Amino acid sequence: MTTRAGSGWTLWAALAALAIVAWFTLRDPPPQAQAPPPVAQAPATAPARAEDNPLAVPPPLPARGMHGDARYPDFLPPEAIDTLRLIAHDGPYPHRQDDGVFGNRERRLPPQPRGYYREYTVETPGSRDRGARRIIAGGRPPSEFFYTDDHYRSFRRFTLDGTEDAR
Repeated sequence: MTTRAGSGWTLWAALAALAIVAWFTLRDPPPQAQAPPPVAQAPATAPARAEDNPLAVPPPLPARGMHGDARYPDFLPPEAIDTLRLIAHDGPYPHRQDDGVFGNRERRLPPQPRGYYREYTVETPGSRDRGARRIIAGGRPPSEFFYTDDHYRSFRRFTLDGTEDAR
């Protein structure tokens, strides 16, 4: 006659092993060395003219501000500039959530159809996780940008000509 006393422990051990595997699979990958993004081939949907793409590198402007580049507003941290460059090259992104749909559930951004806004992580030095800083880009290719440093509680709209957009 077979006893079933040990089968309860077997079930718990299997569930614990499954939980451990899920945790290792779903957690953020470790940060990787920041290498310059590779030069990507233009996607088939890329604008025909460089001036139609707001992320295209504009002609050199006189340096000003903390970034030494007039394209970016002074309130953006240097890591946000790195994120904007990744967006311009369509990745590769350091976090699996990057380039994911931002739902705008709190309706703090102007109303748009679902999928219009995409979110991107802005690295926070010293943080062990993604931190609270994000860039939200609207459109494909992106035509409007928002920065938050408090995990979506507030946003600052900006353009790529170095100004904060007050709209």
